Amino acid sequence: MRFLITGSAGFIGFHLARRLLDEDHDVFGVDGFTPYYDVELKRARHDILLRYPKFSERILMIEDGAALVAAADEAAPEVVVHLAAQAGVRYSVENPRAYIESNLVGTFNLLEVARTHGVRHLLLASTSSVYGDNEATPFRETDPVAHPVSLYAATKASGELLSHSYSHLWNIPTTAFRFFTVYGPWGRPDMALFKFVDGILSGTAIDVYNAGEMERDFTYVSDLVEAVRRLVDTPPELGKPVAGDSLSPSAPWRVVNIGRGAPVSLMDFIAETERALGRSAKLNLLPMQQGDVRRTMADPTLLETLTGYRPGTGLREGVEAFCAWREAYYRQS
Repeated sequence: MRFLITGSAGFIGFHLARRLLDEDHDVFGVDGFTPYYDVELKRARHDILLRYPKFSERILMIEDGAALVAAADEAAPEVVVHLAAQAGVRYSVENPRAYIESNLVGTFNLLEVARTHGVRHLLLASTSSVYGDNEATPFRETDPVAHPVSLYAATKASGELLSHSYSHLWNIPTTAFRFFTVYGPWGRPDMALFKFVDGILSGTAIDVYNAGEMERDFTYVSDLVEAVRRLVDTPPELGKPVAGDSLSPSAPWRVVNIGRGAPVSLMDFIAETERALGRSAKLNLLPMQQGDVRRTMADPTLLETLTGYRPGTGLREGVEAFCAWREAYYRQS
């Protein structure tokens, strides 16, 4: 198949693109190489993908509608996977405009591409943050998400709604997946594990919000890629729901959680990182950050019903793999 992946130099986009290339698909990767974090890390990811003869690279901002249309016309995609976004709950407080431009304007441009090319399946990334500070867990796809507590979450929930309207109007099979705290090799430097490892190795105190009284449903990146890959082959069909489905009554559209359903306390996560590194962390205990939530927990039942798969990589294995990758990456840099 011919895939168009936005955000292909990003953490998840890179892993998914490599998986598809290993399966001998054609992958057209679009990325803006924004300086939100180390551009050299993004470049290193794309350099690996460029070793595959079936990978094509286009560097552009998805907010640039004309450039995106030109790239899509060249790619002639059968499947579009939209992963490009301005990520990060905390940064959305500092730079809200970046989220409006990328996550709303950019997503609109991408939806126009899906419409004009009549793709078989449009898949787009959302986030567990859309559930807000819901006290009832696990989070189910049918739970209300009308009260986001961060601008980041609001833009991602809006992207879900925009995609639903396009699915309804133009009969585009669409799956929105809600990621739950993805981590692993080639991860983003702004995420907790990367920061914790850097701090522990340098002897610098690591910031621990809400004094560590938080839980996250950590999802290892290869598990997430496996789930997305299986969902590619499971486009929604109007009028054909499965048990517990989020399938729309008016469009071939659904939303699917991708998470383990096994939340881990932040302090246990830090302890696992200390164990993997053989060093102790210095903690800088801080209050709760604006827009953050105390607990996330996926209900992965719908994913398992649709694909027969449920993420299962344990925290110890995942943290060790990240630490090994980080050591090797910076040794070579």
